Amino acid sequence: MNSVSRFPASPLIGRRQFLADLGMGFTGTVLGAMLFEDGVARAVPSSADGAAPQAKAKSVIWLFMIGGASHIETFDPKPALHKFADKTIAETPYTGVLTTPRVTKNFRVFAGQARLNTRILQPQVKFQKRGECGTEVCDWFPHVGGCVDDMAVVRSLWTTDFSHTSQMLFHTGKIIIDGREPCIGSWTHYGLGTLNQDLPKFVVMGRPPSDFGGGYASHQASYLGPEHDGVPVEVEPDRAVPYPPQGPAQSREAQRAEFELVGELNRLAAVEYPADPALQARIKAYELAFRMQGSFPKIVNLADETRETQDLYGLNDPITRPFGRQCLVARRLVERGVRFVQIYHGGAADDDNGLWDCHQELRKNTSRRCKEVDRPIAGLLSDLKRRGMLDSTLVVWATEFGRTPNLEPRPDGESDAEELRGRDHHIYGFSAWLAGGGIKGGMVHGATDELGFHAAENRHYVTDIHATVLHLLGLDPQRLEIPGRKRLEMERGRPITEIIA
Repeated sequence: MNSVSRFPASPLIGRRQFLADLGMGFTGTVLGAMLFEDGVARAVPSSADGAAPQAKAKSVIWLFMIGGASHIETFDPKPALHKFADKTIAETPYTGVLTTPRVTKNFRVFAGQARLNTRILQPQVKFQKRGECGTEVCDWFPHVGGCVDDMAVVRSLWTTDFSHTSQMLFHTGKIIIDGREPCIGSWTHYGLGTLNQDLPKFVVMGRPPSDFGGGYASHQASYLGPEHDGVPVEVEPDRAVPYPPQGPAQSREAQRAEFELVGELNRLAAVEYPADPALQARIKAYELAFRMQGSFPKIVNLADETRETQDLYGLNDPITRPFGRQCLVARRLVERGVRFVQIYHGGAADDDNGLWDCHQELRKNTSRRCKEVDRPIAGLLSDLKRRGMLDSTLVVWATEFGRTPNLEPRPDGESDAEELRGRDHHIYGFSAWLAGGGIKGGMVHGATDELGFHAAENRHYVTDIHATVLHLLGLDPQRLEIPGRKRLEMERGRPITEIIA
């Protein structure tokens, strides 16, 4: 049997057969999307009485800090680390954190593990109580700290992968050596219809994790099919789409004719190969690409935004401008109906681990990273709120893991000055936060122990963040799957109901 005999071609296809085949390839997909848009189709119900989760959010803006931001220097103050600085954990009353079964029970040995017998490093930044709720946030996040009344800070996350491949794990629920799983944005794309035919449902900005960290898998759909992948975009108008019309030699009408011809050829091929997901995705991509060429450059052209709005996002400062542009474009995208906007921060061509990694010079590096995103994130939350969009837009801030309470081991025997010191990867307890879109604002959920070592109260595996997002969008993470692709409960997660309004 040759390689294409599974999809036999017939040179003589009648009109009835042609329409039937065409319907199998496209009409069902189009009808499904139309039903979702019209509110007829619903997510698979999650409750015993058959009722679907009530959607509280329409869109998600997912902010991911690549490299592992320190929870101890951002959203989880640990004053005990000042008291026990320069002692080993074994020399403190908390030596038991090293021997609890949690240290080894869920840990996946893949690329080494942290040394935990070095001296404790005191927090490198002070914390202040912020907002009316009094949530403590580090001094490196003064603007984000001003938004805590709209945020739920989750201080009790844990994960299983000590290496930076946990970047892929945080997005897909699966460790890299176990294969690929659809990412959270692709499940959203798969489960919900579009709100704007001229734009993708799932948009990605920023440099993604390196291949070592899972690469593009963090915004891809795996077995759901390539049509559910995130669409990477640039935020500069002259680079907004990869292949813009090339000057006066190619008119919009001529380009439309080319797309229509290619689309017709693809549709004819689809009749012969109705089970080819790559072909289906390519057809949709051509159609969307043509529409995007007319709509997307206008979205990333921020000239129609007021100077006050541009300053709110930090566009007047070269340090905050790159991430600020992305956050402002994200607001403009969800304003126009994009379902899921994923923004990476910290991806770098010369650093496979990500710029939030802080094995050395934690004070210098983490303060710099915070400054790059602080005003833009606060500007995004404030802008969404004043436009009446925060109630329907869920904003998530996350990173792959936290950092150890103790020093990163150094070849010189830990004799560096304190400003040169850093922390290792830490999977046992760390933080994220969510705001808007059905989240209870002004609250802290969960806690790590006194050293910030283990998630101790209301522990949540990272996929509980996924489940919470999907639930708020009206989707049931426990039932969201396709035949033949059984997902473990750990890979799905459970909604964090305590933070849902």
